[in-house]
Amino acid sequence: MGLIDDELAEVKKLCEHVVPGSKLVSCVQTMVRVEIKRTDFKKLVICMQFPKEYPRSPLLIELKSKTLSEKLLQRLTGVCEVEAKKILGKPQVLNTIKFLRNFIDENPLSCCFDEINALKKSLSGEDEFKLRQKNSSIILRAYNAKYYLSCRIVVPDNYPVSDVDIQDVDTNFTPALHRHMVSQAKEIARRCVQPPLKKKPNEPKFEPSPSLKKSVEFLIDCVKRLPTENCQFCKKLCFPEDPNVNIMGYVLQFFQKTRHSIFSVGQKTKNH
Repeated sequence: MGLIDDELAEVKKLCEHVVPGSKLVSCVQTMVRVEIKRTDFKKLVICMQFPKEYPRSPLLIELKSKTLSEKLLQRLTGVCEVEAKKILGKPQVLNTIKFLRNFIDENPLSCCFDEINALKKSLSGEDEFKLRQKNSSIILRAYNAKYYLSCRIVVPDNYPVSDVDIQDVDTNFTPALHRHMVSQAKEIARRCVQPPLKKKPNEPKFEPSPSLKKSVEFLIDCVKRLPTENCQFCKKLCFPEDPNVNIMGYVLQFFQKTRHSIFSVGQKTKNH
């Protein structure tokens, strides 16, 4: 038996026993094909071929997945090739399979790779968007002038079947707006994974959809839009520039300034 035959025999013997969630589909000289699954979404297929100079040359690796991001798979393929080059001259198949399983376990946010990249584009330079892979969460801090909102978004292991949770919210928006923004963001996330109570006729079967981008995008939009939004009537800012200003005092002052205009419009309408 040659080196490749010996390695194939070892892979057949050990793969499904030492790599949790792995399934050996094909293990021949032309191709080794392995499926790795942690959840219904966090799963991929590894296709490995032996080049003529193997093991002095790295494996030829192709990653496939119906659920994970194509961009993520491309980057991960490159990382696998780098890892294989570290052990040239030695068996590489089992090490590659183990590496990919560890990547899935240690990077739980990989399931929302595209959503994370899209959200980053909606933020400005002063905002913060930090990934916490160890506890599968994201720290968001969004700013608009003197207004801010920060929170922790927890992504469950079985995402996107289960929705994200928004925790540890801190903001200097008014308590009423604070409650509205957070409750609405959670409601948006819930609707992504739970079917409506009343199903419409001829409506297709409900399927859970990713909730991270939709819910967090709403929070970011609130922070970026509300403090600079103008009143449709007087065209002045609805919010005080300083969030520490007493909001009730600001509202009273706002109405005092606009009262004369309102009465003037009413008087003109009456005269006509």
